[in-house]
Amino acid sequence: MPSSSSANTKSAKADPGRPCRASDSVQTLAGVGPKLTERLTELGIVSVGDLLLHRPLRYEDRTQLTPVRQLVAGEPALVLVRVINADVRIGRRRSLCVDAEDDSGHLLIRLFHFSPSQQARFTSGAWLRLFGQPRASGFGVEMVHPEIEFVAGREEGQAFEPALVPVYPATAGLTQKRLRGLVDQALDALAKPGFWPDQLPADLAVGWGKQSPADALRLIHAPSAQADCNALIDGQHPAVARLAFEELLAHQLQLRARRQQVRGYAAPRLGDAGRGLAPLFNQLGFAPTDAQRRVIGEILADMAVAHPMLRLLQGDVGSGKTVVAAAAVLTAVENGWQAALMAPTEMLAQQHYETLSAWLEPLGVAVWRVTGKRARSDEVAQTIAAGSAGVAVGTHALFEKGVDFGRLGLCVVDEQHRFGVDQRLALTNQAGATTRPHQLIMTATPIPRTLAMSHYADLDTSTIDTLPPGRTPIATVALPNTRRDEIIERIGRAVADGRQVYWVCTLIEDSDKLEAQAAEASADLLAQALPNARIGLAHGRLANTDKQNVMTNFASGMIDVLVATTVIEVGVDVPNASLMIIENAERLGLAQLHQLRGRVGRGSVASHCVLVYQPPLSETARQRLIALRDTGDGFEIARADLALRGPGEVLGTRQTGAASFRIADLGRDQALAESAARQADDVLAYHPREAEALIERWTAATDDYVAV
Repeated sequence: MPSSSSANTKSAKADPGRPCRASDSVQTLAGVGPKLTERLTELGIVSVGDLLLHRPLRYEDRTQLTPVRQLVAGEPALVLVRVINADVRIGRRRSLCVDAEDDSGHLLIRLFHFSPSQQARFTSGAWLRLFGQPRASGFGVEMVHPEIEFVAGREEGQAFEPALVPVYPATAGLTQKRLRGLVDQALDALAKPGFWPDQLPADLAVGWGKQSPADALRLIHAPSAQADCNALIDGQHPAVARLAFEELLAHQLQLRARRQQVRGYAAPRLGDAGRGLAPLFNQLGFAPTDAQRRVIGEILADMAVAHPMLRLLQGDVGSGKTVVAAAAVLTAVENGWQAALMAPTEMLAQQHYETLSAWLEPLGVAVWRVTGKRARSDEVAQTIAAGSAGVAVGTHALFEKGVDFGRLGLCVVDEQHRFGVDQRLALTNQAGATTRPHQLIMTATPIPRTLAMSHYADLDTSTIDTLPPGRTPIATVALPNTRRDEIIERIGRAVADGRQVYWVCTLIEDSDKLEAQAAEASADLLAQALPNARIGLAHGRLANTDKQNVMTNFASGMIDVLVATTVIEVGVDVPNASLMIIENAERLGLAQLHQLRGRVGRGSVASHCVLVYQPPLSETARQRLIALRDTGDGFEIARADLALRGPGEVLGTRQTGAASFRIADLGRDQALAESAARQADDVLAYHPREAEALIERWTAATDDYVAV
């Protein structure tokens, strides 16, 4: 998340008559032109304030001079030497070689990139202060392209300010020296009154002693020689914690302000329209669990109010979220409104379409499928545009050109982590400029408490915390691929017993073509090893109709073993499938492995999952497989996933509007995050001016994302 200064940055040079502001463009700094601006933008640095929030990766110890004789190859050091002579030498590469020495020994300085004017400065007797990484060579000890500072003499060279020098994340064409110079300009501005005022309310600021945010920034970028640089890098230093707390608090304030703004929109009141949900429950053929009934009650209570519902529905794999969605959809339609259910893949959209059609069409509810070219079907599009009550089920095609909802009252988004915020925004905007539909966002990937608190605090949360009766535990084992023959024998026994099997192929390369080849090779192998088994094949390169035909045949029992890529991760429900084989399981994340495993265990027969891995395993991969083997609880797996991968990976890269912190780290700063969450409501209520200033400083969310 870029700082707020990024959102409001002025591109022109600042008025020389006014002081520099944190929100000013980096182009207001000396020496920053269009090319450098472009390179800084790649690092997320757009404003002067962004430079101060660009934390160092590490610090170089320049606290003392090291005699040449004591240099250790590979260990960076600061040295003071006198030039003996300099000349250009032609070897494998043309280079400027500077022979230099101190009282203890000789050092060769080698420069491959130099200009005539630079060469002219290396006169005999000139004193140089160097910082670089020594290495052994045929000439003794040398440094290649060290940082070079010309000094007037030995005494000046020895009189320096000992320092821990920051090393920043950089990009091509942007040197550390250039970055440090820009940060130094920002630090000069920081010293001026009002540039970075303390925006914490007084009662919260007391808890941080006398350290202001400006003090913390100075310490991070220019630590004294005595500073604990390890604590600064690890984020354990009070200066980092001070800024992290402010950033986390600002994020909480933004989420709450977002929620308040959403409540200002109008939404349809979707209350009890008469016959209620009893006909739906009768259609199901099974009774909803107590957890499902509780969650349905929470959702319907929200929908009966005239401001938009924003609710996150969490439920483990197979917990019955579709039943809950059907109840919400039926309520919207019974009130004369339209509902939309958006799924990330055509396969999952088709599954939802078939399920909702079977449950709702007997009740007189129209169900439309809107995927791919069907999104532009004149008849369906005209019906939706006319505002006819019903439910549209589809992929992102729901918000593409040619689909206009005339009376959208409810949006249901399944597998929300697979959609970017902008995609959900496009769907909710279908309701018009002054109204918003109710939103139900579903996930089968449970979100750890810290992430839910920090990234979904603007949503009310409902959790289905029990599985429907009849679900069987899934016994999970991890086996090396050297035991493939045993695994194939196990598949043969399962097929002989009348059971069905999944064989999932994965590749580390992001290529549909390679994944298809791997799946085809596995299908051929199984066909040869198990001639009596009916083998099916599904992967991303198949045409959608072909893929759907394979899935339909597997569901109907016409296929014994389905060889597939991860396209079957969601949206497949075959109770007779009792064995899941996941090849190269070490290449997948915990959440995806748990989703795949959830394709079995849907019937009354004991189910098994075999995680096939390529040894040797990395420590992280080993921990993942152990976690999956030891528990079937999706919430426990989510917590393990957060510990192993960190919040950015768990949330996924497509969460365009989700927070990406500059200083804070949710894995490290859980206690600070909880404290910020506790304080946020009071700050927003009793210190609105400070709250607005903190939001402006730390967040760059646009108004468009407020209602998402």
